Amino acid sequence: MDHARDMSGADDALVAELATKGRAAQRVWASAGDTQKADALRAVAKALRESGAAVLSANAKDVTAGRERGLSAALLDRLTLDEARLEGVAAAIENVASLPDPVGQVIDTSTAPAGFALERRRIPIGLIGIIYESRPNVTADAAALCLRSGNAALLRGGSEALHSNRAIHAAFVEGLSRTGLPAGAVQLLPTQDREAVSAMLRAAGLIDMIVPRGGKGLVARVQADARVPVLAHLDGICHTYVHAAADPAMAHRIVMDAKMRRTGICGAMETLLLDASFPQNASILAALADAGCELRGDARAQAIDARVSAAAPEDWDTEYLDAVLSVAVVDGPDDAIAHIARHSSGHTEAIVTGDEDVAARFLREVDSAIVMHNASTQFADGGEFGLGAEIGIATGRLHARGPVALEGLTTYKWLARGDGNIRG
Repeated sequence: MDHARDMSGADDALVAELATKGRAAQRVWASAGDTQKADALRAVAKALRESGAAVLSANAKDVTAGRERGLSAALLDRLTLDEARLEGVAAAIENVASLPDPVGQVIDTSTAPAGFALERRRIPIGLIGIIYESRPNVTADAAALCLRSGNAALLRGGSEALHSNRAIHAAFVEGLSRTGLPAGAVQLLPTQDREAVSAMLRAAGLIDMIVPRGGKGLVARVQADARVPVLAHLDGICHTYVHAAADPAMAHRIVMDAKMRRTGICGAMETLLLDASFPQNASILAALADAGCELRGDARAQAIDARVSAAAPEDWDTEYLDAVLSVAVVDGPDDAIAHIARHSSGHTEAIVTGDEDVAARFLREVDSAIVMHNASTQFADGGEFGLGAEIGIATGRLHARGPVALEGLTTYKWLARGDGNIRG
C-alpha cells in the first residue's frame, strides 16, 4: 500500500516527497499501453536531441570541474559527452522504446486442485531508486528502462556529473510533458548530500528496489545499509579456464579478447586458469605479455614465463579493471572449479574445451550468474544477450541474475478465476 512513513530530517522528507510523487505517477505508467509508453520514450529522445547544445554545455562544466579535481583520464572519458555520444544516448532511448513490453505477459497458466484457473502475469516492480556514479548516460538509460517496464525511477547521480544529469533529466521532463503520461515518473534527487542517499536506503515502503551502479565502495555501502531490497553486484572477478582439450587457436583468441579487448569493463577476465596438461600455455602467456598485460601468477605460472611476477594472496580476489591478470596453473577441472568457488565474485566464468562432457560439468557446477563455454567473458552484456539494454548485471541469487533488462524490472502476480469456488 502506498503510504508515507513518519520520517525525520530534511533529507528523509525530501526523499518521501519525491517518492510519493513518483509512486503516484507510476500507477499511471503501470496501466499504460505498449504503444503509449514507446511513443513517450521516442518523444524523450527527440527532446534530448533538441536540447543537445544545453546538455553539452552542462557536460563541459562537469568535465572542467573534473579536471580541476584531478579525476583520472579513464573517469574523465566516462564523464565526457560529445555530439556522437549524445546521439548514442538518444538512439539508446529509442532502442528501449522498440523492445517488447514485458508488462502483462503471461508467464504460465494452470488449474488449481479446487478447479479454478490460475495464471501468473508480469507486472512492474514499482518505484526503483538508482544510485550511480560518473557516467551521465546512466541517467537516460536507467530512466528509459524503468519507464518502458512501467516503473518509476528516483535517480541519484554522482557529483562528477551533476550538471549533465540535470540537463538530461530536464530533457526527459520536456519530452514526457508532450505526452499523456506523467513526467513525475522520473525524479532526480536535487541534492548531492550523502545523507540523501542514506534516506533513500531506509525508505522501505516508498522505494521498492535500489539499484547501485558504481564502484565497489558505493555498492558495498548500499548493500550494508539498505532496508530496501538491492539488486547489485560488487566485483566482476571473471575467470577463464583453458582445459587440456582446448583448441589452441581458439584458446588464444578467447583469452586475448577476454582480457585485452576492453580491460575496464566488469566482464573482463581477471584470472586465467591454465590446465597443466594444455600444451600451449607458454604461447598464451607470451602473447598476453607481448600485448602489454602485466601477469601475476603462482609458482607454476612463473616457471612458464619469466615475465610472470609472483601473485600476492589478494590478487586472486582483485578486480583490476586494467591490463593486469592473475594466472594459476591447475590440475584439471576439479582444481579449476574449486579455485573459482573460492575466489569468484559470481559474475561470469568461462571454459575453453573441446570435451563436451567436461564443458557440461563446468556449466552445471560453476555457480555464477553467467557461465560460458568456448566464448569470451566480454560477452557478459545485456545487448550481446539480445536484451536490447541492461540496467546492470546482478550477481546475487534472488529475483534476477546476470544482465538485468526489462524482464528483470518486473515481478508477477497470481490471477485466479473461479466459478463460485469456496474452500469450505
